[in-house]
Amino acid sequence: MTDMAVESKSSQDVHPAQNSRRVAKRYAAERRFKLIGMLAVGAAVGMLGLLLVTIVARGLPAFWATHVAIDVTFSQEEIDPQNTGDPEVIGNANYRTLVRESMQKIFPDATGRSDRRALLGLVSSNAPLELRALAMEDPGIIGTTRTVWVKTSDDVYTFVKGQISRDVPEEDRRVKDQEIAWIDQLEAEERLEVRFDVDFFTTGDSREPEQAGIWGAVVGSFFTLIVTLALSFPVGVLTATYLEEFAPKNKLTDFIEVNINNLAAVPSIVFGLLGLAVFLNFFGLPRSAPLVGGMVLALMTLPTIIIASRAALKAVPPSIREAALGVGASKLQVVTHHVVPLAMPGILTGTIIGMAQALGETAPLLMIGMVAFIVDVPGGITDAATVLPVQVYLWADSPERAFVAKTSAAIMVLLGFLILMNAIAVVLRKRFERRW
Repeated sequence: MTDMAVESKSSQDVHPAQNSRRVAKRYAAERRFKLIGMLAVGAAVGMLGLLLVTIVARGLPAFWATHVAIDVTFSQEEIDPQNTGDPEVIGNANYRTLVRESMQKIFPDATGRSDRRALLGLVSSNAPLELRALAMEDPGIIGTTRTVWVKTSDDVYTFVKGQISRDVPEEDRRVKDQEIAWIDQLEAEERLEVRFDVDFFTTGDSREPEQAGIWGAVVGSFFTLIVTLALSFPVGVLTATYLEEFAPKNKLTDFIEVNINNLAAVPSIVFGLLGLAVFLNFFGLPRSAPLVGGMVLALMTLPTIIIASRAALKAVPPSIREAALGVGASKLQVVTHHVVPLAMPGILTGTIIGMAQALGETAPLLMIGMVAFIVDVPGGITDAATVLPVQVYLWADSPERAFVAKTSAAIMVLLGFLILMNAIAVVLRKRFERRW
């Protein structure tokens, strides 16, 4: 009180003009602080917007593919000379010859060996497989001529999208002048179309950019997260419940709690080294499999789930526990019937955030071999697979220009997955939130 009185007295002794200047100075400092804060927020939002716009602008072309119409003669002599109708005979035919003959029908002047090779390079290397699939599905087309739309090569696609300029000198261009003339002729004859690329969402990885898809990585991420959730959620919730509700407060539990908090800050690659040493080298589990990836990510996610669960359990008011104990419930009944159900929204929110963090991790998965080139879509947790962040890493390291768009498109899919998981967390929190 004495100090306040002295301060009040000293304030009264200050000249009114000086007091006004001090007040104006404080207000000015407050306005500068608010302005700096708004600039910081604006800069962060601007950088985030720039990042998203860049990713979307680069990734959208990957959702489209260029197709060319070729008139294919499914020659009886070439596919099934003996007219046996045997699927094995039909499947073993040389469909690459049919593609080459179809292209030469469109460009009869391309007679030289190098011209024929360049002509065949306009279409995707997967085109013979598409013709084979048509013949296997419907043998009745053998002996007929059909117009078939097949994918072009990635060079044609990037040129059509304007990513390769015809103004660049020919020796510095992947698409030569003769090929540009062929592409112009195809466009003039309306044999070239840009269509939505469904294969991007339904196929696995490939060395050829026009054939590479994201589905294998999506399924691999799904299986990995299933293993992660199945291991980390029950162990994390039970650990948090014991430490918060049953464990005695002594030096041992304090030591455990401190180490759990420290584990949440350990770099993720350390967990990858642990998984490499224990799960692969010691236990001999399959390499590059969602099973091992999920176990490693479960170790990494476990501290996050424990910390979030303990915070949710601690937020339940003591009156809930006291009321339950007051009517004769045991400690276990209080926890399992009242405390944990009431804390479950917070537990689920923390779990989903931890799972979203695990979905975006790359470093620990690189250590256990999930960086391998996997073409097939995995059918289970022990099959060889990759995940979305690793797929982004692989495509970003590929030299072909078309993989630039594929990389950004994969990032868009990954961001969509993360936004979906965070949206689920928000919905669960809003739906089951309790206020006391």
